[in-house]
Parts: sequence; C-alpha cells; structure tokens
Amino acid sequence: MRITRLALICATVLALVVARPAAAVTILRDADIEASLRELARPILRAAGLSPARVRILVVQDSALNAFVADSSHIFLNSGLIDRMTTPAMLQAVIAHEAAHIANGHVTSRPGAARNAATAAGLGLLVAAAVAQTGNTRAAGGIAVGAASSAMRSFLGHTRAQEASADQSAARYMRAAGADPQGTVDVFELFRGQEALSAARQDPFMRSHPLSSDRLRAMKAYVAAAGTPPPPDNAAIYWHARARGKLLAFLRAPQWTLRNAAQSPTQDIRLMREAVAWHRRSDLGKALKAIDGAIALRPSDPYLHDLKGEILLKNRQAGAAASAYARAVQLSPNDAQILGGHGRALLAAGQRVQAIAVLEKARTRDFSNGRVLRDLASAYGGSGQPGMASVVTAERYALEGRLDDAAIHAKRAVGLLPNGSGPWQRAQDVLAAAERNR
Repeated sequence: MRITRLALICATVLALVVARPAAAVTILRDADIEASLRELARPILRAAGLSPARVRILVVQDSALNAFVADSSHIFLNSGLIDRMTTPAMLQAVIAHEAAHIANGHVTSRPGAARNAATAAGLGLLVAAAVAQTGNTRAAGGIAVGAASSAMRSFLGHTRAQEASADQSAARYMRAAGADPQGTVDVFELFRGQEALSAARQDPFMRSHPLSSDRLRAMKAYVAAAGTPPPPDNAAIYWHARARGKLLAFLRAPQWTLRNAAQSPTQDIRLMREAVAWHRRSDLGKALKAIDGAIALRPSDPYLHDLKGEILLKNRQAGAAASAYARAVQLSPNDAQILGGHGRALLAAGQRVQAIAVLEKARTRDFSNGRVLRDLASAYGGSGQPGMASVVTAERYALEGRLDDAAIHAKRAVGLLPNGSGPWQRAQDVLAAAERNR
C-alpha cells in the first residue's frame, strides 16, 4: 500500500479558494486499493453511462461518513465511510449515488463550478488534481484545499430535488449492474439517526446530501417493487473485502488486523492483511512470510509484488525491493504508482540513471504524484543535472500552490536548461502561472 502525500485540488474547488485556508484534507493513494475500488465501481459506472477509465475513485483519510464529487472525473470516499460499508452493495450504492450526480449534470450545473482553475489550468494540466509534498509513509497523502469550510459546504451541497433524482438514478444503475439495490436502503438506514442531530454533530454526508424520511420510503418502495434480489456477486465480495481489508490494515491497530484477518473471504486477502500488520509491527520475517504466501496463491497479482517491494524498501533492502517492484512492473507496466515505487527503490539502490527513466515514465502517466516528483528531483540532482532537478521541483511546488517557491526554482531552471527545450518551456509555464497568481 503506497501512502504518498498527494495534493488534490480540483478546479471546481479552486474556484472557491479564499484567503483563509481551510483544514488540510488527506488523500490516501494506493494502487491496490484504487484498483479494487475500480473493479467494484466498474459495472456501476458503465450502467451510469460513464467511462470507468475516466472516473477515478479516491479515498480521503477521514473517519467521518462522507462521500462527494467535485468534478466529473473523481468520486471521493472517506475512509470512515468505507469502514462502515460492511457489504459490497452498500459501497456500490454510495458510488452509484455519486455517479448519478455526475451523470445528471449536478456538478457542472453549479454556478461558477469550473471558474478560475488557477494554477492547474495555468500549467496546462488536467483540471482534476494537483500535487503536494510527500509524507513519510507509503499509503497516504496530505493535501490542503484552500477553501473556507462554509464555502466548501455550499459547494458540496445538493438540493433535495437533486438528491431525489440521484436516488432514482442510483437505484436504476444498481439493478442494471446486477447489484442489490437493498444496499441503498441499508446506507439510508445507517444515516437515518443523523437527522435528529444538530448540524455541528452531523456527519458531512448529511449536510451535503440532505436525507428525508420521504426519500427513504421511496427507496424502500422501489426495492420492494424490484422483486427478487440478484444472487451474491462473488467478484464484488472479493474486491470489496480486498479494498476494505487493506485500507483498515493500514489505518487500524496491527493487533486488530491480526485478530480479524481470519474473517477474510479468501486466503490471499487474509495473508495480505497480515503482511501489512506484521510490517507495521516491524517484524520483517513474519511480514515477508505472509506476503510470500499471498504471492504463492496469486503469482500474477502485481499489487502483491508491489506490497512486498514496499515492505522491503521500508526495511532498507533496496536491491531486493527493486527486484520485487520490477516484477510488479512486468505484470502492470502502466501503473504510475507501481512505477513510482520501482523508481524509488532504484534510487535507494544507487541506480540513478535507471531510476530517472522509470520515474519519468511514472510522471508522464500521473503528473499528480508528488512523491514521484520529489524522487525525480533527487535523482536528477544526484546525477549532475541541476536544471532538470530545478524544473521538477518548480512543478511540484506549483502544483501544491506554493507559487512563490515554484518561481524561484523555475527561474533557476530557465538559467540552466537549453533555451527552447521542452524542460525549459515547462519552467516558463511555471513562471507564467506564478505571474498570473500575483
């Protein structure tokens, strides 16, 4: 599980930026968890008429029960919500509801939703995200979204009419995808008690998704009219257990994971969870034994090799980690997070030239990975290429909103790089963005 500090600033959120920053939001980035959520969401997104390749499911590290969309390309799920979604149908119901807000145009219809994309647009980047500096653990990333909490609540809020529309659409998506629409009722029941609480005590989902008894009754009637529920979906059960199991293995106490891992539906998920728990308890021998056991069951699973690489790298066995990551890259050559881990291991092993090639490949596939940019700058600096190190550092600072710092490094890069070259032009783009920001 890669925990990197990622600053994700949607353009629609940037439109709400004010002088007073809000509390930081932490985005958990992990290739395995995101792939599992992608598999769980795939039939739902297709039923909604959305491309699973274009809509990313990202996890926010927050114990509150909440989910939201901020643009047409991202669905955000709080870790606390995933924890409480005890069945795949419940989690799919939340995804279906948020997908309905995208498909029904509730995001783009908000006034000023995409106004002034600021830094990200100025750099010619996707309006979806921007990056912040890397933390010291692999699975989570921290981002600061510069919007006052009142503005954020207003931005994320939906009208009751939109909620009712999303309810109906979500239920249709669930049926079309072969998922049990009872999951929607189960989610409503989970939030039912929130209505009696004051706004200050309610979970954010209640404030941004106003729930009414009428909506709950309507959904119960729809489910009853739908007839016999579909049979259990073994694939959905697996991906839900894998995403939720790995997430909680990193967030909860290792002892809790070791005590509950036996409840996993498959042996590979159990061993993966145990590997994370032993790793977090600094028991390398038991961690490797567990992850090797999982790999023996699923030798072609890139994410298990990725986890083994992370465990080895955290224990300063860079050469062995690079080998584990190399196998993961063979199995999933275009996964930017796996490529980033491989490049990091190569850099730790002193193989800077190889590290640069791999990290550049990761950067082209996911510009928003701040850890990759930091590692890439280190690799360029260590290989005697200060100009490239400066431009990459400038981009990292720019993407986390530190335009003044970005301009300092961009000016340095302009003076060191060949005039008119691609990297030189990237530095000029950062300078232009910094000037517009002023």
